[in-house]
Amino acid sequence: MTGFSSAWLKLREAADHRSRNSDLAEALSARFQQREKVSVTDIGCGTGSNLRGMYDLLPEAQVWTLVDYDAGLLQSARTELCAWADKVSEAGDKLFLERGRRRIEVAFRQADLAADLDHALGNPSDLVTAAAFFDLASEAFMGRFAQAVAKRRAVFYTVLTYNGISRFEPHHPADNAVIAAFHRHQLTDKGFGVAAGPTAPSALFDCLQMAGFSVQEGDSPWVLGPADQMLMDEIQSGHAAAVAEIGGVDAASLKTWAARKLTGVTVGHTDTFAVAC
Repeated sequence: MTGFSSAWLKLREAADHRSRNSDLAEALSARFQQREKVSVTDIGCGTGSNLRGMYDLLPEAQVWTLVDYDAGLLQSARTELCAWADKVSEAGDKLFLERGRRRIEVAFRQADLAADLDHALGNPSDLVTAAAFFDLASEAFMGRFAQAVAKRRAVFYTVLTYNGISRFEPHHPADNAVIAAFHRHQLTDKGFGVAAGPTAPSALFDCLQMAGFSVQEGDSPWVLGPADQMLMDEIQSGHAAAVAEIGGVDAASLKTWAARKLTGVTVGHTDTFAVAC
């Protein structure tokens, strides 16, 4: 699978957390509000941002398994979580964290989701979750994933799946051509077959329904402004690099597109919440 740096994941974390769809977050919280304890498997966990973004939606006692292919990111997750928690203790490879009233046990699993999904998901948990993941995956992988989660009778919640909406301010004549080329780049194989890219939310919705889930969706766009300048600059340079690789925009137009100072960026995302029928 194509990797992401811990620096990029750290840069986007604040925008990720504030952009989550509040209606679906409330639905998730309501699902488990009568429980004293919940177990969670977080796939493609990166540096643990998803845990930090949703821990306060769940019961006071939580057991998390963070799963990623990248051993370096798992180590970064351990470091970031220890710095984030109010109190930390360790036993073997596990962390025991306290954050406010929450008591959070964390285990780490290095696994290749594409090669061995059952190993990656492990034993059944109450909730399977992910963030900014499924636009990297193929529809075939989503189908296998939905069936595996259904077999475990777990609730499913994912956030920040790219849905194809991109707007840049100020407008540039090459915006549409750059976005179209960026989407073509997204449709290349990221390690899970030909990626669904901007069609991922609808493909995931269909796969979950076919696996027997009742599915809800909600918008979770990044709406960025001058306070997010570093993130906007990284989005701009990332788009330019992807377009230069895939082609479809002449070099002179791409150069001027990448050189302008952005004052605003909107990136559309979709959150998904699914419960077995």
